[in-house]
Amino acid sequence: MSKTDNQEPESAQSRPATQDEQLLESPSPHDFTQTDTWRVFRIMGEFVEGFDDLAHVTRGVAIFGSARTRLDDAMYVAAQETAALLARAGFAVITGGGPGIMEAANRGAFEAGGVSVGCNIELPFEQKPNAYQTRSMTFKYFFVRKTMFVKYSNAFVIFPGGYGTLDELFEALTLIQTKKIRDFPVVLFGSEYWGGMLKWIREMLVGKKNVNEEDLRLLHMTDSPQQVVEIIQRSQDSLHTMRDGTTYDY
Repeated sequence: MSKTDNQEPESAQSRPATQDEQLLESPSPHDFTQTDTWRVFRIMGEFVEGFDDLAHVTRGVAIFGSARTRLDDAMYVAAQETAALLARAGFAVITGGGPGIMEAANRGAFEAGGVSVGCNIELPFEQKPNAYQTRSMTFKYFFVRKTMFVKYSNAFVIFPGGYGTLDELFEALTLIQTKKIRDFPVVLFGSEYWGGMLKWIREMLVGKKNVNEEDLRLLHMTDSPQQVVEIIQRSQDSLHTMRDGTTYDY
């Protein structure tokens, strides 16, 4: 085996460590107080800035989906229409601020004259802020950004996407199921894309009793932008009538 065969890929060697890698890396004894301690202040600063920038968002709806969705894709068109309808109904649209479905949602809200929030993330690839944001923030840490989505959203709308989209979906379901946050609508858009996953959840997770049957009701699935708005609006109407005194972590 040659020396080249033993080397890591050039891209892994040459790129600088991300903020998350630096945070999760075990520090050596001599640099703990010089690195991790100060990184805590940076994290605090991101939380403070995010809370300050989003303090006036009271009817937010987070829309997630693939950054790779093209302009001529039917899901791009559907996300744009869904966001426009939400904006006209008085909701603020919150996305990850990047291309693809995120751009489509920001664009729909922006062109409808609504509030279009982009919670951007620093990444070594793929993420570039789109041009349709009335309020834009950039985060270094995924967990800070994800807190903003949960804290300032009254619903999640999940369009077809990859690992990041699935991450947001299942984190929301976990927080709702464990009652760390109140039960808000989680809407899957695209029955062809999500139908197989729901079938697997029903047959395997529920079938093996790893998830309760009632937990399936945490998810809604639709192919209609108008129905997305109706589901979220019904939830808002019922929320206004709730007075159970329950407190949550977010």
